[in-house]
Amino acid sequence: MLRRNSWFETVAEAQRRAKKHLPSSVYDALIAGSERGHTLDENTGAFAELGFAPRVVGHHAERDLSTTVMGVETALPVLISPTGVQAVHPDGEVAVARAAANRGVIMGLSSFASKSVEEVSDSNPNTFFQLYWSGTREAMVQRMDRARAVGAKGLIVTLDWSFSHGRDWGSPAIPEKVDLKAMVQFAPNVVTRPSWLWKFAKSGRIPDLTAPNLKPSDGGPAPTFFGAYGEWMQTTPPTWDDVKWLRKVWGGPFMLKGVSRVDDAKRAVDAGVTALSVSNHGGNNLDTTPAAIRMLPSIAEAVGDEVEVLLDGGIRRGGDVAKALALGARAVLIGRAYLWGLAANGQAGVENVLDILRGGLDSAVLGLGRSSVHDLSPDDLVIPPGFTRSLGAGTGVA
Repeated sequence: MLRRNSWFETVAEAQRRAKKHLPSSVYDALIAGSERGHTLDENTGAFAELGFAPRVVGHHAERDLSTTVMGVETALPVLISPTGVQAVHPDGEVAVARAAANRGVIMGLSSFASKSVEEVSDSNPNTFFQLYWSGTREAMVQRMDRARAVGAKGLIVTLDWSFSHGRDWGSPAIPEKVDLKAMVQFAPNVVTRPSWLWKFAKSGRIPDLTAPNLKPSDGGPAPTFFGAYGEWMQTTPPTWDDVKWLRKVWGGPFMLKGVSRVDDAKRAVDAGVTALSVSNHGGNNLDTTPAAIRMLPSIAEAVGDEVEVLLDGGIRRGGDVAKALALGARAVLIGRAYLWGLAANGQAGVENVLDILRGGLDSAVLGLGRSSVHDLSPDDLVIPPGFTRSLGAGTGVA
């Protein structure tokens, strides 16, 4: 019997393999959106409503897919979006960082990650550190100082997260920490996925559910994921003055993630951000928020000449990247796609996903008769009437 090829051709195949490889509780945590999951499905479905308008002659033999984001070069307009504790593989964020470095792509590291900013920055010098408004100002300054000390090239501040977490299909069970009690409780779920368990056993590690980047400066232990989540829940939400304060304290390239309204985008410009990402937190925030790609055009039109506009949410193909760029994004961030690759085949799986996106984007740029990703425009798309949503600009539909 021939051994199954570890290489896969689509992100959908990476997802299928991740589902077969991971315990159901771990896999469910990756795919879960809030409430009914309407926004989760909308993020991907909206891309399918957009068509391409290809050219038959005038194609370019050489195409440039590179760009810069907040002054940092990237071989592909695709960034690794910061995601929390990555218990899908023993190497977690370090494997992702190495894969991104090998493909010339920027790494985004969550403050809730299972690997430290020191380890990740050592694996990929082009790392952006992500920060939540969580804890005291003193604690946030300490976290920014720590990221700056290891050479983080930019800060991503994520504010598009609320308490909307109920799921109609049930929330996955996740332990506070992996101790003997948790091992016994989750054994029936885990033993059905021996290859996942074997990877951790072979590495000499157990799934790490702590957040080392939130370790206090006094040398105390790093909080668990739920401890970090609890700190965030108990922190008074930020004001625009707080955003300005963060921007000033960081002092370098600064991205605000989670913008869905035109008026918020304009306030972000006033706060001095370098970039913003149009996002609904991958469908994990307020369900029935429009798909990110629907909100992109109005925001790009309003502030695209003043700051860099990115998008995250629903990217599964290189063609999706091309559509986002054509509608005004400078680049996109991916989350679930690379996590499925990591689960399916570790570092090589993440590289595989990035190669898939590169190939699809290159095909789109070729077929549209463009020589560079910077040349993509709405003229390259078939945009159905009523596709876009202009929130916070006096109307909900454009």
